[in-house]
This record gives sequence, structure tokens and C-alpha cells, in this order.
Amino acid sequence: MTEVRVPTLGESVTEATVATWFKKPGDSVAVDEMLCELETDKVTVEVPSPVAGTLADIVAAEGETVGVDALLANISAGDEAPRGKAADSGKEAPKSVDAGAEEMKPRDPADDVDVMVPTLGESVTEATVSTWFKQVGDTVAQDEMLCELETDKVSVEVPAPAAGTLTQILAEEGSTVEANGKLAVISGGEGAGAAAPAKQSAPAPAVESKGGKDVEDAPSAKKAMAENNISRDAVTGTGRDGRVMKEDVLKAIAAGTSAASAPEAKSAPRAPSSADDAAREERVKMTRLRQTIARRLKESQNTAAMLTTYNEVDMTAVMDLRNEYKVLFEKKHGVKLGFMSFFTKACCHALNEVPDVNAEIDGTDVVYKNYVHMGIAVGTPTGLVVPVVRNADAMSFAEIEKTINTLGVKARDGKLSMADMQGGTFTISNGGVYGSLMSSPILNPPQSGILGMHKIQDRAMVVNGEIVVRPMMYLALSYDHRIVDGKGAVTFLVRVKEALEDPRRLLMDL
Repeated sequence: MTEVRVPTLGESVTEATVATWFKKPGDSVAVDEMLCELETDKVTVEVPSPVAGTLADIVAAEGETVGVDALLANISAGDEAPRGKAADSGKEAPKSVDAGAEEMKPRDPADDVDVMVPTLGESVTEATVSTWFKQVGDTVAQDEMLCELETDKVSVEVPAPAAGTLTQILAEEGSTVEANGKLAVISGGEGAGAAAPAKQSAPAPAVESKGGKDVEDAPSAKKAMAENNISRDAVTGTGRDGRVMKEDVLKAIAAGTSAASAPEAKSAPRAPSSADDAAREERVKMTRLRQTIARRLKESQNTAAMLTTYNEVDMTAVMDLRNEYKVLFEKKHGVKLGFMSFFTKACCHALNEVPDVNAEIDGTDVVYKNYVHMGIAVGTPTGLVVPVVRNADAMSFAEIEKTINTLGVKARDGKLSMADMQGGTFTISNGGVYGSLMSSPILNPPQSGILGMHKIQDRAMVVNGEIVVRPMMYLALSYDHRIVDGKGAVTFLVRVKEALEDPRRLLMDL
């Protein structure tokens, strides 16, 4: 017998709850095949099989709380499981002589290629299987996309490492997988190609029911179409290669509802009811990214002594300088001169003077960062992400603009890696692009400061005793009062204001 025990859950994490068993006693398991899933207060951990064999018994049932290294189950290895497997396979031998001959012995590992979870980035240990684009029994080409994983901040596509037939899916949609865990198995050669369709004959009609299309629609979309009795031909796919996504089905439903409502309204108006409201509601599970955003923002509020101080800046000097040099700047550097490089430079300048805003609390220690990795908050269709401009304090205006532009394109296309979003020491959030006049940004833990930019708006200001119209912007600095005093926060914001109202100070280091 081989014992299956609770793995190390992480520093300071001593227990977990058994969330789901994916195998039951008597099932055959392969090495590294996922057995169960554990949930801690912070992460979900998958437990793989340490050996090949048969799951003899389950010691910790679903819902039980277990400690680190606690016994979860027992696996019987050796000749027992292979003989049982051969006997089962022998019963099915008449279906296929070739397949029966192959199944009388364990599968040759040389014919199988494991589909593994790719590297997710430093400190990222798990992801959720968002969508499978292939089914068991499907033929796949090398580098063809098999599934999509969703981590806390980015979506990761998993391509086929080799051509062949998808014979096993070990991590279903919605399940959580660990970095370098096994997702599926692809079998190559004639034997695997013949065995897989016979074994998985039931799902075949689902592939053919798409009107002859070669693109596999998202399972969530197919489920929505089935539930709402909508034909595949009535939905226009906007996903890759015309793939129908759930959002496409929802749009088709909305369009059909709008078209049907017009004649109904003409015939006999009636009072709305609670049933009508329920029919128009939609319950959608939060994405992993949205769950993480919600959790981290709430943790930030609960942990940090957060306070916000405000100021305003006259953008005249920056706008004049930008208008004067933007053509030459783009011609020489191949990138447009925006406002973010000015704000990044101004913040770096201010952080040098007020290092507390660029520090973080670690237990009872304060960690001062003698560098600036500037986080730039970017809104995407799936939620807010914060790619990081590393060593921004050592960059020129052109280098900052190029880096921000590159990260912005990757964020828009969903191609940001975890490495692109790690290690930030301070964050800038520009709500002004959405029209926000004033707001109080929430800290991005463990950082101690975040600067909020807002809409540039013409306002009447008194300058040298005269009322003039100037392009003004409100600035907001949210900071952790546990480490940053009010004097330091106000000083930081004033230095940013001074640098923007007279950009020459940045050149003179004043």
C-alpha cells in the first residue's frame, strides 16, 4: 500500500478542507493523476497520485478538515491493478481486435504525451481550467489550442505538445490545477487513434452537431444554447477562429428577446411580475480574476490603515511641453509621448525624497525598496490588472512610454504573464481616462502607496491675482498610515505637483 498524504500547504497554513474527490475506491489511477482537491483559506491545492495502481480506500471524505501530512487515502500498487484492468479490457476486446490486443497490457508510455500546466509565473502555484476546446477522442495537431487556464490575473492558453488523439482529460472545466500538474494525455500512433474513438464514442455527435464546423465552441456556450433552445446557426461567434463564446449566446438571446417583445407589447400590455424579473436575471460565476480582485481589495481595507490625501495640479506646462515635442518624440523613438511618462517620472522623483511611500511592512519590519518598480493599473474586459514597469526610476521618457505601450497591448490582448505583474513597489491608477473627476484609490498590497490620476478639466483659477482658465487635474494619494505619516504623504503629493507644473525640475533633480 502507498499512502496519499496532505502536501505542504504553505508557510503558516496548517490545515485544509477536502473539497472534491475525483476518484473513488476501486478506480485505477496513474502516476501524477489528480486524486482530490483541498481548499485552504488562501489557495486550492490538488493532490496527485504518487504511484500507479488502484485507489484502495479514502480516509478523509469530502468536507473533512485535515492537517498537513494527514492521511488522505491508500493506493494498492503492484500486479493487482494491472490484472484487473486487463480483465476489464478483455471483456471489451470483441469491439476491436487491435484495441483488445493493446489493452491486454499497460499502455506503452512511449505512445503517450502528457499535457502539463505551463509555468504560471513566480509565486503562482495554481490556476483554474476555464475552457476545454477539445473533447476526449478528438484528433489534435501540434500547437493546436487545447484549453484555457485562468490564474489570478491572466489567462493562459495551453497548446498541444504533440499531434495525436486526446485520450484523457484529467482536469475538467472549473477544477483547480497546480503549476506543472497534468491536464490531459495525448496518444500518438495508429493504436491510440483507433482505441480512443471506440472508448469515447458518445461525445462524437456533439462535435458533429455544429453544422460541420472545425472549431470547437466553448462548453459554457454550448450549455447556454441547449438551455435556451438556440440553434448554433443563430449565434455569431466572436472567439478565436469563429468560436462561439458564452457572451455570444447571451447577445443572441438578448437580440431574440428584443425582437419578440415588440409585437407582444402591441398586442396586450400587462403588468410586470416577479417571474418576469427572474427570467431577465442572469447568474454567472465570478471569474478567478474577479474573485482575486475582490479578495485582495477587501484584504487591503481590512489590513492597512488606509488614508487618502488630495491635491490638484495645473497641467498647462506638461500639455504645452507635450504639444511642442510630441511629433519629434514619435519620429525619433517610434512611440507617442503621453502623460504617463511625466507622472511616472514625477512619482519616481517624489519617492526618492519620501522613501516610506515606496516601502512595505513585513511582520514587524519595514522593507525599504531602493528601486522603483512602477505598477500601472490597466482596465481590461476581464477586470483590472497592474503590469509593472521595472526599474522605472532608471528609465528615460522614451523607455517608459515604450514599456507602457507594450504592456498595454499585452493587457488588451490578454497576453500578460505573471512576470509582467509581479514586484511592483508603487502604483499609478488613471481613472481620468474613464471620466472620473475625483476618487480614492485602494492600495495594492503589500504596497504602501497608490496615486490616482483623474480627468483634466478646465477650471477658473487665480494666477498672479488674475482669474484665468487652466486645465486642472485632481490627484489622490492613498497610503498606509501604519508606515507613512501625514507629513510624508502630503510632501510626496506636493513634490509630484511641483514636478508636473514645472517639468524642468525633473531635469535638474529639484
